[in-house]
Amino acid sequence: MKTFTIKQIVGTAIGIALFFLFARFVSIPVFANTTLTLQYAILGFFAAVFGPVSGVLIGLVGHALADLSWGWGIWWSWVIASAAVGLLAGFIIKTGKIEEGDFGKTDIIRFIVGSLIVHAVAWGIVAPVLDILIYAEPANKVFTQGIIAGTGNFVMTAIVGTLLLYGYAKTRVKSESLD
Repeated sequence: MKTFTIKQIVGTAIGIALFFLFARFVSIPVFANTTLTLQYAILGFFAAVFGPVSGVLIGLVGHALADLSWGWGIWWSWVIASAAVGLLAGFIIKTGKIEEGDFGKTDIIRFIVGSLIVHAVAWGIVAPVLDILIYAEPANKVFTQGIIAGTGNFVMTAIVGTLLLYGYAKTRVKSESLD
Protein backbone atom coordinates (compact mmCIF):
# COMPACT_ATOMS: atom_id res chain seq x y z
CA MET A 1 0.00 0.00 0.00
CA LYS A 2 1.35 3.39 -0.97
CA THR A 3 1.60 5.83 1.93
CA PHE A 4 0.97 9.55 1.91
CA THR A 5 4.11 11.64 1.60
CA ILE A 6 4.69 14.81 3.62
CA LYS A 7 4.22 16.75 0.38
CA GLN A 8 0.81 15.12 -0.16
CA ILE A 9 -0.27 15.76 3.42
CA VAL A 10 0.72 19.43 3.22
CA GLY A 11 -0.82 19.75 -0.26
CA THR A 12 -4.06 18.18 0.96
CA ALA A 13 -4.23 20.52 3.97
CA ILE A 14 -3.62 23.55 1.76
CA GLY A 15 -6.21 22.26 -0.70
CA ILE A 16 -8.81 21.89 2.07
CA ALA A 17 -8.11 25.41 3.30
CA LEU A 18 -8.32 26.92 -0.19
CA PHE A 19 -11.45 24.94 -1.08
CA PHE A 20 -13.10 26.22 2.11
CA LEU A 21 -12.00 29.83 1.58
CA PHE A 22 -13.19 29.95 -2.02
CA ALA A 23 -16.46 28.18 -1.19
CA ARG A 24 -17.19 30.47 1.71
CA PHE A 25 -15.90 33.86 0.65
CA VAL A 26 -15.59 33.90 -3.16
CA SER A 27 -18.93 32.73 -4.50
CA ILE A 28 -21.63 34.12 -6.77
CA PRO A 29 -25.21 33.00 -5.93
CA VAL A 30 -27.11 31.80 -9.00
CA PHE A 31 -30.06 29.57 -7.99
CA ALA A 32 -31.56 28.11 -4.76
CA ASN A 33 -28.41 27.83 -2.59
CA THR A 34 -26.32 27.17 -5.70
CA THR A 35 -23.26 29.32 -6.30
CA LEU A 36 -20.51 29.67 -8.85
CA THR A 37 -17.03 29.65 -7.40
CA LEU A 38 -13.43 28.71 -8.06
CA GLN A 39 -13.30 25.97 -5.42
CA TYR A 40 -13.62 23.21 -8.03
CA ALA A 41 -10.74 24.62 -10.08
CA ILE A 42 -8.70 24.36 -6.88
CA LEU A 43 -9.98 20.82 -6.28
CA GLY A 44 -9.20 19.77 -9.86
CA PHE A 45 -5.69 21.20 -9.58
CA PHE A 46 -4.89 19.49 -6.28
CA ALA A 47 -6.45 16.16 -7.35
CA ALA A 48 -4.41 16.22 -10.57
CA VAL A 49 -1.18 16.97 -8.71
CA PHE A 50 -1.63 14.88 -5.55
CA GLY A 51 -4.03 12.13 -6.63
CA PRO A 52 -7.46 10.75 -5.77
CA VAL A 53 -7.03 10.35 -1.99
CA SER A 54 -6.08 14.01 -1.65
CA GLY A 55 -8.96 14.90 -3.97
CA VAL A 56 -11.51 13.00 -1.86
CA LEU A 57 -10.27 14.57 1.37
CA ILE A 58 -10.20 18.09 -0.07
CA GLY A 59 -13.73 17.77 -1.50
CA LEU A 60 -15.16 16.06 1.60
CA VAL A 61 -13.59 18.13 4.37
CA GLY A 62 -13.47 21.43 2.48
CA HIS A 63 -17.15 21.24 1.51
CA ALA A 64 -18.26 20.08 4.96
CA LEU A 65 -16.41 22.97 6.61
CA ALA A 66 -17.91 25.45 4.15
CA ASP A 67 -21.42 24.13 4.82
CA LEU A 68 -20.90 24.35 8.58
CA SER A 69 -19.65 27.93 8.27
CA TRP A 70 -22.86 28.99 6.51
CA GLY A 71 -24.88 27.82 9.51
CA TRP A 72 -27.30 25.48 7.77
CA GLY A 73 -25.48 22.28 8.69
CA ILE A 74 -23.82 19.86 6.35
CA TRP A 75 -25.68 19.13 3.12
CA TRP A 76 -24.32 15.61 2.72
CA SER A 77 -25.51 14.98 -0.83
CA TRP A 78 -23.36 17.83 -2.14
CA VAL A 79 -20.46 17.06 0.19
CA ILE A 80 -20.42 13.51 -1.18
CA ALA A 81 -20.61 14.92 -4.72
CA SER A 82 -17.59 17.14 -3.98
CA ALA A 83 -15.71 14.10 -2.65
CA ALA A 84 -16.67 12.26 -5.86
CA VAL A 85 -15.28 15.15 -7.90
CA GLY A 86 -11.98 14.86 -6.03
CA LEU A 87 -11.86 11.09 -6.36
CA LEU A 88 -12.75 10.95 -10.04
CA ALA A 89 -10.53 13.92 -10.89
CA GLY A 90 -7.61 12.25 -9.15
CA PHE A 91 -8.02 9.14 -11.30
CA ILE A 92 -9.12 10.61 -14.62
CA ILE A 93 -7.19 13.85 -14.65
CA LYS A 94 -3.98 12.79 -12.88
CA THR A 95 -1.23 14.11 -15.12
CA GLY A 96 1.71 11.78 -15.32
CA LYS A 97 4.58 14.14 -15.90
CA ILE A 98 3.49 17.43 -14.35
CA GLU A 99 6.13 17.09 -11.63
CA GLU A 100 8.76 17.01 -14.37
CA GLY A 101 7.39 20.21 -15.89
CA ASP A 102 5.41 18.52 -18.65
CA PHE A 103 1.83 19.74 -19.16
CA GLY A 104 1.29 19.85 -22.90
CA LYS A 105 -1.67 19.86 -25.27
CA THR A 106 -2.56 16.22 -24.62
CA ASP A 107 -2.57 16.83 -20.85
CA ILE A 108 -4.68 19.98 -21.27
CA ILE A 109 -7.21 18.12 -23.40
CA ARG A 110 -7.29 15.21 -20.93
CA PHE A 111 -7.80 17.65 -18.05
CA ILE A 112 -10.65 19.50 -19.77
CA VAL A 113 -12.44 16.38 -21.05
CA GLY A 114 -11.87 14.66 -17.70
CA SER A 115 -13.31 17.71 -15.92
CA LEU A 116 -16.40 17.55 -18.11
CA ILE A 117 -16.94 13.87 -17.26
CA VAL A 118 -16.25 14.40 -13.54
CA HIS A 119 -18.64 17.33 -13.17
CA ALA A 120 -21.34 15.68 -15.27
CA VAL A 121 -21.28 12.61 -13.02
CA ALA A 122 -21.07 14.53 -9.73
CA TRP A 123 -23.64 17.25 -10.42
CA GLY A 124 -25.81 15.50 -13.00
CA ILE A 125 -26.16 12.21 -11.11
CA VAL A 126 -24.62 11.99 -7.62
CA ALA A 127 -25.83 15.25 -6.02
CA PRO A 128 -29.39 15.25 -7.44
CA VAL A 129 -30.02 11.56 -6.77
CA LEU A 130 -28.73 11.85 -3.21
CA ASP A 131 -30.81 15.03 -2.70
CA ILE A 132 -33.89 13.03 -3.64
CA LEU A 133 -32.95 9.96 -1.57
CA ILE A 134 -31.66 11.72 1.57
CA TYR A 135 -33.71 14.93 1.69
CA ALA A 136 -36.78 14.09 -0.43
CA GLU A 137 -36.10 17.18 -2.55
CA PRO A 138 -38.18 17.66 -5.72
CA ALA A 139 -36.45 16.17 -8.75
CA ASN A 140 -36.97 19.16 -11.04
CA LYS A 141 -35.31 21.49 -8.50
CA VAL A 142 -32.26 19.32 -7.77
CA PHE A 143 -31.59 18.40 -11.38
CA THR A 144 -31.83 22.10 -12.33
CA GLN A 145 -29.39 22.90 -9.50
CA GLY A 146 -27.13 20.09 -10.69
CA ILE A 147 -27.09 21.30 -14.29
CA ILE A 148 -26.35 24.89 -13.25
CA ALA A 149 -23.70 23.90 -10.71
CA GLY A 150 -22.11 21.30 -12.96
CA THR A 151 -21.88 23.66 -15.93
CA GLY A 152 -20.41 26.48 -13.85
CA ASN A 153 -18.03 24.18 -11.99
CA PHE A 154 -16.84 22.62 -15.24
CA VAL A 155 -16.21 25.99 -16.91
CA MET A 156 -14.32 27.31 -13.88
CA THR A 157 -12.28 24.10 -13.61
CA ALA A 158 -11.54 23.93 -17.34
CA ILE A 159 -10.29 27.52 -17.51
CA VAL A 160 -8.76 28.28 -14.11
CA GLY A 161 -7.69 24.70 -13.33
CA THR A 162 -5.89 24.43 -16.67
CA LEU A 163 -4.11 27.73 -16.05
CA LEU A 164 -3.10 26.62 -12.54
CA LEU A 165 -1.72 23.30 -13.81
CA TYR A 166 0.07 24.96 -16.71
CA GLY A 167 1.65 27.52 -14.37
CA TYR A 168 2.57 24.83 -11.84
CA ALA A 169 4.23 22.72 -14.54
CA LYS A 170 6.31 25.73 -15.57
CA THR A 171 7.69 25.94 -12.02
CA ARG A 172 8.91 22.32 -12.16
CA VAL A 173 12.42 21.59 -13.46
CA LYS A 174 12.52 19.18 -16.36
CA SER A 175 14.74 16.21 -15.69
CA GLU A 176 16.90 16.82 -18.79
CA SER A 177 17.20 20.54 -18.04
CA LEU A 178 20.35 22.11 -16.65
CA ASP A 179 18.38 25.09 -15.31
